[in-house]
Amino acid sequence: METLRILSLALATTTTGLVAGLFYAYSCSVMLALRQVGDRTFIDVMQRINTAILNGWFALGFGGALLSTALAAGLHLGDDRPVLVRILSALALYVAMVFVTRAFNIRLNNELAEAGPADRIARPDAVRRSFEGPWVRWNIVRTLLSTGALICLVYALLLY
Repeated sequence: METLRILSLALATTTTGLVAGLFYAYSCSVMLALRQVGDRTFIDVMQRINTAILNGWFALGFGGALLSTALAAGLHLGDDRPVLVRILSALALYVAMVFVTRAFNIRLNNELAEAGPADRIARPDAVRRSFEGPWVRWNIVRTLLSTGALICLVYALLLY
């Protein structure tokens, strides 16, 4: 049982770190680079990214973090309370991040896809304006939430 506890906690920490790092990379590089390109290029690249990211590797990290953190919490029930509190805090922060992603970032991604191919959009400036600012703000929120979850899991590992 001890081996399963430490493995689930290590897996939760690793996968949460991967997700937090992905969102951080968007915040400090991808979106800053895209800020410098024209409207049609911005729309085209974001539509391509939004399609490309829907793959097994992303799903493994994104869903794996949620599942492994829930598993770690379940395996630590009734044991070391300080460790369990950190795992449950991480789980709550990660669930909040999933909510933000689904309610805001994915909704905005879908709206961008519905605008059609970038070269056929009549007002690419308006499409970009309705997407970019809100998407960047919500990405920062989910970066902070997933980084908070990671910090809680690292702390839980240290306490364990």
